[in-house]
Amino acid sequence: MKIAVLPGDGIGTEIVAEAVKVLNVLGLKFEMETALVGGAAYEAHGHPLPEATLKLAQASDAILFGAVGDWKYDKLERALRPEQAILGLRKNLGLFANFRPAICYEQLVDASSLKPELIAGLDILIIRELTGDIYFGQPRGRRVATDGHFPGAEEAFDTMRYSRPEIERIAHVAFQAARKRGKHVTSVDKANVLETFQLWKDVLTEIGAQYPDVTLDHMYVDNAAMQLVKKPKFFDVVVTGNMFGDILSDEAAMLTGSIGMLPSASLNAKNQGLYEPSHGSAPDIAGKGVANPLATILSAAMMLRFSLNQAEAADRIEVAVKKVLAQGLRTPDIYSEGTTKVGTREMGEAVVKALG
Repeated sequence: MKIAVLPGDGIGTEIVAEAVKVLNVLGLKFEMETALVGGAAYEAHGHPLPEATLKLAQASDAILFGAVGDWKYDKLERALRPEQAILGLRKNLGLFANFRPAICYEQLVDASSLKPELIAGLDILIIRELTGDIYFGQPRGRRVATDGHFPGAEEAFDTMRYSRPEIERIAHVAFQAARKRGKHVTSVDKANVLETFQLWKDVLTEIGAQYPDVTLDHMYVDNAAMQLVKKPKFFDVVVTGNMFGDILSDEAAMLTGSIGMLPSASLNAKNQGLYEPSHGSAPDIAGKGVANPLATILSAAMMLRFSLNQAEAADRIEVAVKKVLAQGLRTPDIYSEGTTKVGTREMGEAVVKALG
């Protein structure tokens, strides 16, 4: 089992270090190789995704990823910004299916900004199409407008597009996931305005007919954003496009109390995957030892389950995290009165100890 370890920038190095500690005490044989990515790679090699890092990722069964980005790189041309590393990995590895679970742990119900009765027992899986939509659509760019409201003015444009095969494959992923859960899929679109999402809705309906045991409903994205905070437990599996999924998954994350608790997996057709916390590089707290490593540790558990066929080891990690939370240990993002505040390293070491 070969794992590419890409810590990245900001708190990425701190949180990935704790996940690696957890993996190392499981008694499994891993080959782990670390490489630079993001701003750290740009500083060393002049590019956020060096060829050596990409080749390592392609040759690995799974990628454990931290986070990339820092405000100091915002003035670089877009192709050299740290965030291009993650887009490049998604594109080159064909990582089209993003899994973002939003689970509210019993011990963290009070950490949510919503009423406990709305989120107690919450368990949503957002499946986001990851390699299409407006993020990758062509053409894109800037030009002088020749029509529209302000001819002669500078304008920028991006293209939203999806093909039928792209929609079909993410639809199958969603319905198959729902079969293992609550057998309910909500497809989020904007079919009332966008041709792209009229096709999306049509295809989801067609594929849904192949899964008569799964309930399918459709919801416009603006309504979905509202319902996530109004009655979040209505949702089981949510499937949507790249941009809408980017937004809704972060909203769902905050229902649970902290984005620092939420893992994610991005898979290709071979179940090779990139596993990362749902949060960013948080340069404002980097080096302070206060970042929550649990999302990264739980991402490692997802890696074991989906790409490395080690479901038992994944279960062990998830149980250990619940034990640590039950002990009252909290990083600052999930701390509340009556619990014990700990740092990044202490939280990681507590999970290691809980693994026995």
